[in-house]
Amino acid sequence: MAETKTVKLSSADRVLYPEDGVTKGDLFEYYGKVGPTIVPHLENRPFTMKRYPHGIYGEAFFQKQAPKHLPSWIPTRQFRTWPRDGKGASRLVDFALVNSTEAVLFMVQNNCIDMNAWYSRVDKPDRPDFVLFDLDPPDDGFELAIEVAHLIRELLDELELPGYVKTSGADGIHVVAPITRRSTFQQTYAFAEQASRLLEARHTGKVTTEWLKKKREGVLVDHRQNGHGKTIASVYSVRPKPGAPVSTPLRWEELKPGLRPRDFGVAEALQRIEEHGDLFDSVLQEPRPLAPAAKKLERLGSNG
Repeated sequence: MAETKTVKLSSADRVLYPEDGVTKGDLFEYYGKVGPTIVPHLENRPFTMKRYPHGIYGEAFFQKQAPKHLPSWIPTRQFRTWPRDGKGASRLVDFALVNSTEAVLFMVQNNCIDMNAWYSRVDKPDRPDFVLFDLDPPDDGFELAIEVAHLIRELLDELELPGYVKTSGADGIHVVAPITRRSTFQQTYAFAEQASRLLEARHTGKVTTEWLKKKREGVLVDHRQNGHGKTIASVYSVRPKPGAPVSTPLRWEELKPGLRPRDFGVAEALQRIEEHGDLFDSVLQEPRPLAPAAKKLERLGSNG
């Protein structure tokens, strides 16, 4: 007999977004509705809990180890992790796998606002599903970020690698290139770095790979996000920013001047799913091999 999956919501009236009055109960309701659409993007990926027990302005903390009160119907898988700074010993961590709407709701009950999972799945943990281009614009630079996202798409077109775009839900843009699970994180990191540096050379002042904010000119295309064990706020995640914006997939033609990074909230995300279905479904269904694109990129780089 199958286990009954139930999640009891407590503190439903707790306000997580003070300016907007958005409560834990509101998030629970949204994720219950979006569950069937978001779960395929989280399924079988090691999940990191980022918990906000005191709302978006309170102290938040990351938790990789699945909590002791995890229901038996939420599976876990164990992986070795290393400290971010490279100092200290590695440790074995039991990661929760968010494979059902009820598992998403359990995370909300435990004060997770956004849903953060690995780029790879448990059966091939060293083989990512996509290359990520994470665009971090300067203050008031979202219009430029829109332009840079299209420049990335043009380069991906040159390389015959499809690119899909979503708002980060914060102040940036994510461009995702789905790949078959043959390449390592080392290879996806190298590809993203080479592509970003080529764009920087082609579009001086618009694109930068400079990590230090005070030295930057233009939009940072952050290739460093393509690393083993890194997490990304999933498509359809609510983000801990005023207005409760959602990381929302867009059609490329929608990404144009006048768009604002936080135009897309909970209501808009659900309405768009109803109208368009899951615009990121192709990220799951239509991966391409990275190797041919990497060879083309190598040739483009050597030709200047």
